[in-house]
Amino acid sequence: MTHAPELQTTADGVAYLRTPEAAFAGLTDFPYAPRYASFQGLRMHYVDEGPRDGPVALLMHGMPTWSYLNRHLIRRLTAAGYRCVAADHIGFGRSDKVVDDGWYSIEGHVQAHRALIEGLDLRNITLFCQDWGGPIGLAQVAREPERFERLVIMNTWLHHAAYAYTPRLVQWNAQWKPDGLFGINVPERLSLGWFMALALGHMGPADLFALIQTGAKPELSPAGETARRGYDAPFEGLGREGHAGPRRFPLSLPFDNPEGGAAQAQIDWHAALSTWTGPIHFIWGGADEVFTEAWGRAWAAGFPQASFDLIPEAGHFLQDTHGDQIADLFLQRLGRA
Repeated sequence: MTHAPELQTTADGVAYLRTPEAAFAGLTDFPYAPRYASFQGLRMHYVDEGPRDGPVALLMHGMPTWSYLNRHLIRRLTAAGYRCVAADHIGFGRSDKVVDDGWYSIEGHVQAHRALIEGLDLRNITLFCQDWGGPIGLAQVAREPERFERLVIMNTWLHHAAYAYTPRLVQWNAQWKPDGLFGINVPERLSLGWFMALALGHMGPADLFALIQTGAKPELSPAGETARRGYDAPFEGLGREGHAGPRRFPLSLPFDNPEGGAAQAQIDWHAALSTWTGPIHFIWGGADEVFTEAWGRAWAAGFPQASFDLIPEAGHFLQDTHGDQIADLFLQRLGRA
């Protein structure tokens, strides 16, 4: 266990915590050297692996994950000659954690990623996006389409008038309210690593409730413990104030928080994306109750050039559970498998 870090402030007075590097020691399945960019005086972490002259794969993560989510894709795509860039949103992973909930907005996350893309001058990009990485990543396509060559969209959405939020997504928002299941219990009784152990199928709902009620931690398989450790590492010793970033994502859903969730901007991004004529590949986890197969197929149907590949047994975090298969499907579409 690492010691809790001290609160720091930017020159503009923004208070943040920085996860000690020791928290990431021993992540044997994530051997990538950390790199850092500056955004408004904050440190934003990113992975940059593979040949410098290779085609760029920009891999986005959502809630409550970090670039670790894309570790299998990074391994497979770099082996195929891609330069993989995968950043951690501010508040996640190795990036700094602003402690003020009110600092976070979807537009702020969009600006941070835009600064990284422009700072590295990334071009000929293939975007891989899922969860909140969808709106944040697709905003880049809407605003600077000339930088992008190809899109890979997985279990995400863009807010617009015709989009119907699923009951699971409405429930997710409610659970992160101050009096909701996660609003009450994260991180004191339930860490995000243990939540991910449930979401990835390494334990069951009964295990989660026992953990919350009694503190009893179930015994995980070696793979489950490795994943749990990987998703816990960014928040080790940070306490409740260090979890502001993850807390704000579910509370930024546009039906509940139109301003923080960039509702009107998402409508504009959706409209801009509808004119996309480049290659676009939908790879969808069919067991996801948040962003359903029916929604994925309906979205793909709006693009005559789109491909759609279903992984029936994959859930919401398919990059973690089916990363190799995603890479294979993508490379097959390119005729490179």
